[in-house]
Amino acid sequence: MSGTAPARVDGVVAVVVTYEPDLAVTGPLLTALAAQCQAVVVVDNGSAAQLRADLREECTRLGAELVELPTNRGIAAAQNVGIGRATDARYVLLMDQDSLPAPDMVARLATGARQAAADGAPVGAVGPVSADTRSTTEQMVYVSRTWGPRRAREEEMHAERVETAFLIASGCLVPVPVLQDVGAMNEAWFIDHVDLEWGLRARRAGYHLYAIPGAHLAHSLGDRLTKLPGRAQEVHVHSPVRTYYLARNTVLLVRSGLLGWRWTVGYLVWLGKYVAFNALLAAPRRQRVRRMAQGLRDGVLGRTGPAPR
Repeated sequence: MSGTAPARVDGVVAVVVTYEPDLAVTGPLLTALAAQCQAVVVVDNGSAAQLRADLREECTRLGAELVELPTNRGIAAAQNVGIGRATDARYVLLMDQDSLPAPDMVARLATGARQAAADGAPVGAVGPVSADTRSTTEQMVYVSRTWGPRRAREEEMHAERVETAFLIASGCLVPVPVLQDVGAMNEAWFIDHVDLEWGLRARRAGYHLYAIPGAHLAHSLGDRLTKLPGRAQEVHVHSPVRTYYLARNTVLLVRSGLLGWRWTVGYLVWLGKYVAFNALLAAPRRQRVRRMAQGLRDGVLGRTGPAPR
């Protein structure tokens, strides 16, 4: 990470969603954001009482606002609650609890957004280059390809900004007028593909999404990583309940009308690979199969909200 002293950017309100956070990880995140943003809003999704108390103390120390939801309403609903608190902001910065921005990340994102707008591009959002600290191959920038979003090639990352298919929510800097135009995060999907679905809506509305290669974010995705023979990039392994959401919401995405036919085919192929991997290679396999079957069924039936118990 850069050693540059943090520069607070006026007009940026960070919205951090937490759920059973590890304060050893989330504490440094909040400290970093307090140094870089005009304000920080933390929305806690029904964490245990002691964790909420610790989080409350940390927010008080940093001058951050804490919104305590009584139950877990999902990441999209929590993001919408936080966005609703950013009434006087120029930009909203969405953040997950397990991320850590470089000291100059917010300043670089804001500069990138302004420069893109000055060049005449209708900017929907900008995001950093997210790298998983557990990985040697991770660089989570996704660009449009024929059959769907794919990782950007190394040579594409030398540009001042890279147009993307969508942006991972954590680290995503969104102009407030764009949020008002495109609409809120899709609360019905609860978690997973929420950022993708919003990004597709933004692009359909005529906005461009950019990654700013000079801005960096450390971000953990999934519970763990594993290597597969013949594949250079690690595979993210999620909890069984997350396999429900990923299976269901991929079906909902295919049904949404936001994809062209080539991307629809691409996502159906991806879904087949995802189901096969979790059914054959990731323990506990039986539980994963049951959860994915529920997700596929509910996606076909159009059911949304939290996963069934």
